[in-house]
Amino acid sequence: MYYVPDGTERCGFYECSDCGSGFLSLKIVPAMVCPYCGEVPNMEIGPDDEMPEMTESAKLIEVVEGKENVERMDVLLSLAITGGDYEWL
Repeated sequence: MYYVPDGTERCGFYECSDCGSGFLSLKIVPAMVCPYCGEVPNMEIGPDDEMPEMTESAKLIEVVEGKENVERMDVLLSLAITGGDYEWL
């Protein structure tokens, strides 16, 4: 699971169109490679191997601003992933 550091005041909320995962990122761009299902290229490939294509399947849904809003979104995503078990928070 990808978290933003405590005290973050601005981040992006992304959702992947391939795997459906939602996550927060400090990087705010229109689209990015999904950290869950995106393939990271192997830099130790041979000369005959093809470099894997990185697809930016995670789209920016919302820019979250304000320390309290970022914390709230982080907790909501955590609850969604754990199935609502808030005892671990």
